[in-house]
Amino acid sequence: MKKLLIALLLMAAGLAGAQELTVRAPGRVEVGRRFEVRYEVDARASDFRGPSFKGLSVLSGPNTSMQTGMSIINGQVSRSVVSGFTYIILADQEGTFNVGSASCTVDGKRLSCQGFTVKVEKGSGQQPSGGYGQPQSQPRASQPAQSANIDSRSLFARASISKSNPYQGEQVILTYKIYTQVSLSQYQIDKLPGNKGFWSEDLTRDGNVKQYEETVDGRRYMVAEIRRGALFAQESGRLTIEPLDLDVLALVQRQRQRSGTVWDLFDDPFFNPTQAVEKHLRTNSLSVNVKGLPPAPDGFCGGVGSFDVKCSTDTREVRANEAITYRITVSGRGNLMLLESPQINFPKVFEVYDPQVNDRISYNSDGVSGSRTFEWVLIPRSQGNYEIPAFKVLFFDPKAGRYVSRTVEAVPVRIHKGDPKAMKNVTSSKNDVKLLNSDINYIQVSPGSFVARGRDDRAEWWFWLLAALIVAAAAAGILFGRREQSRREDVAGMRLKRATKEAKKRLRRAAEHLDSGDDNRFYEEIYKAIWGCLADKYSIELALLSSDTVRQCLVEKQVPAEQQQRILDTLRDVDFARFAPGDAASKKQQIYNEAIEMIVMI
Repeated sequence: MKKLLIALLLMAAGLAGAQELTVRAPGRVEVGRRFEVRYEVDARASDFRGPSFKGLSVLSGPNTSMQTGMSIINGQVSRSVVSGFTYIILADQEGTFNVGSASCTVDGKRLSCQGFTVKVEKGSGQQPSGGYGQPQSQPRASQPAQSANIDSRSLFARASISKSNPYQGEQVILTYKIYTQVSLSQYQIDKLPGNKGFWSEDLTRDGNVKQYEETVDGRRYMVAEIRRGALFAQESGRLTIEPLDLDVLALVQRQRQRSGTVWDLFDDPFFNPTQAVEKHLRTNSLSVNVKGLPPAPDGFCGGVGSFDVKCSTDTREVRANEAITYRITVSGRGNLMLLESPQINFPKVFEVYDPQVNDRISYNSDGVSGSRTFEWVLIPRSQGNYEIPAFKVLFFDPKAGRYVSRTVEAVPVRIHKGDPKAMKNVTSSKNDVKLLNSDINYIQVSPGSFVARGRDDRAEWWFWLLAALIVAAAAAGILFGRREQSRREDVAGMRLKRATKEAKKRLRRAAEHLDSGDDNRFYEEIYKAIWGCLADKYSIELALLSSDTVRQCLVEKQVPAEQQQRILDTLRDVDFARFAPGDAASKKQQIYNEAIEMIVMI
């Protein structure tokens, strides 16, 4: 009975303090330590606006969480909602720092809490206790979770390769995966490994993260394929694929401290809020034993894989001095981007230009495939019936372990006599001189006559008007050309102009996927619309695009703090939703609305 009375008193105190934004943060920390700042309100909150943390480094946040609970007293069921906003802060310099106030909206009302002070002191090897510097009505902050709290069997990263003993030039697939039994908020690759001795192609250019379940050593994991690439070994022997380093932000259940037996009544996951834990992961290195190719016969063009060869011409019957286009297309799977043009013995009657290379290569999760086309321009210089001879193209088939050949059939070409008028416009080569030296016309030397007109040849008024118009048109053309050249050189301006246009297209596609219920494509289009708009708006390279670079760019552009926070909140919500698909329709609609508001804002 006494325990029940205490529980009722605690619940009454909680109800009395409902809808009050509180903050939990330490008053003192050691320099170099990470600590957690958490804002909570006992209601469903929105439009949270946090402080600036001037002088401190924000590693992540605000990370939004929401817990719901249920209690039954005398048969009456009551539900509670707690909204939390968590920051992970690094105290990287000594001093006393004043953190400003924060606010949020609950049921249309704006709630705020006072700021607080954090004193960063030189460390003694132990985290100081007490001294939180908060009002007595606010609870003391718990220490942030450390990476060691997450078992290495619960969260780890691995690298795998489709084949560990390939041939030189053979395509192998390298995959990096995260295995987790805890919820993940985001991840960031610190540095891509330098795979010396390999030609590499990224297969995850669309930015999609493939997720599925997998059992490892009897334990069930959620797996995220964060990166997939195609490797082509350029040398034989034993090569090493270096590890990949990345940081992840995990959401783990906070362990509450119990006082006596009071908390036994409320020991429920709904009442235990989560906290963000940063953990560094490193994949395993891989050793690859690359086998060298056998001695190459004549006709080998460097292709390793499975290919087909086709030839075509735009015509097989032309006049002399008219061009013919001859094409060789190699299609299939393998190292297409490394193929060299085949050597063809064209008849000497043709003037042959260097081939032009056209690629139609696709990069997907299965590897590199497509086609490479070599295109020659041939100009016959005399009439007759000729033939582009047949020849063989050799490739190395790694599955069979030997060279295979593809035969290209001969192509007959019929050349008619050229047009004499057209020959006057043809630039002669050395062969042309040998063919035409007997057809040179002599210069006419008969005297001509000159006739005096005997009139004033002063130009008419229309002549000068026409000349003035020509000069004006030329000047306008020069000015327009310079302006157009300047506009094309202004890459940032071009990206800024297309930012909103591209974002609108992706939002329209996202709305279609929202109606059809396709969550993956919906979040993909929302993600690309937001990040693409930010990249074009602020001229950020896609390879450097991250929450930190966006935050730094917003500060440099002097974007108001309120807009900065709303942009970062939207980015966080979208990233979290991509890792936790299957939300309710209302949540997806909220994400869609936030994306529209953010793009309109910037």
